[in-house]
Amino acid sequence: MPPYISIRDRRIGAGEPVYLVAEISANHHGEFEQAAGLVRAAREAGADAVKLQTYTPDSMTIACDDDIFRIGSGTPWEGKNLYRLYEEAYTPWEWHRDLKELAESLGLDLFSTPFDPCAVDFLEELGVPAYKIASFEITDMALLRRAGETGKPVILSTGMASLAEIGDAVREIRETGNTRIALLKCTSAYPAPVGEMNLRTIPNLSEVFQVPVGLSDHSQGTAVPVAAVALGASIIEKHFTLSREIPGPDSSFSLEPHEFRAMAMAVREAEKALGTVSYGVSEHEAPSRMYRRSLFVVKDMRAGELFTDENTRSIRPGHGMPPKFLKEVLGRRAAMDIKRGTPLQWDLVGT
Repeated sequence: MPPYISIRDRRIGAGEPVYLVAEISANHHGEFEQAAGLVRAAREAGADAVKLQTYTPDSMTIACDDDIFRIGSGTPWEGKNLYRLYEEAYTPWEWHRDLKELAESLGLDLFSTPFDPCAVDFLEELGVPAYKIASFEITDMALLRRAGETGKPVILSTGMASLAEIGDAVREIRETGNTRIALLKCTSAYPAPVGEMNLRTIPNLSEVFQVPVGLSDHSQGTAVPVAAVALGASIIEKHFTLSREIPGPDSSFSLEPHEFRAMAMAVREAEKALGTVSYGVSEHEAPSRMYRRSLFVVKDMRAGELFTDENTRSIRPGHGMPPKFLKEVLGRRAAMDIKRGTPLQWDLVGT
């Protein structure tokens, strides 16, 4: 049986519907009503779950203006002080319960990314159904251990991680007795260039670790998630915003509701297209079968006349013998008179 995890009553893994996660992150812009609006919009856009991030500026870093705490080039946050960025981006903890209740009332799962063990403890009190570990925290063994100890599914993003680091993280969680693990292929660039996605890693991760694998996608657009599904992704996580016109830390690589809806529809179509290993005639191919080639007599023939490549041909439609018998027929004699356009069958073929 392929590996799978379950979040609440939803089974996730190979052969199951792809689990679509809308990452709210900082796209609430510090307003609860925008956060609630994102939850509602995610439901309308076809998400299965919404995800928060649970931290405070002080749990992420320290308030310090030294240059070492300033973000360098290559990201949308270039030049910003780390502490002040997290002040701008964090989701107030007092919102979590109300957002969780709203999501569940709409039929959505809500879980979060904790960034330290205290955040796990807080989320445990809320009863979240799963945990997501960010790529940057995959080497934080204390956090991994605490998440594993809950016994709930732990979904690990693997951006920047070596195979050995991923192995260490998986081992740390499994040593707590928790085997409910999924991995997400991730490229931790913001936005992530399509040429650096390396989606062929997805089936390799599944084979190496025997867990469900998905994609945490920071690329722009919707093509990459659909390609990931074709390669076996069981989970797709995309940042979600009401509008990229609203400035924010994550806006540039987030999908708007209509784009998420288009992605969700494309993913569901891709799932249908993948199907199963199948040979032969499908239900809707059956009417086409008669238009295969088959053997026909294409000139009037008298009884005893030789079958030749001038009076016997492989043509459409498919009412005659399969073309593979042409060599056996040529050189033999007609068993009776045969009219031009007659599908050739063995009872028409003599010695």
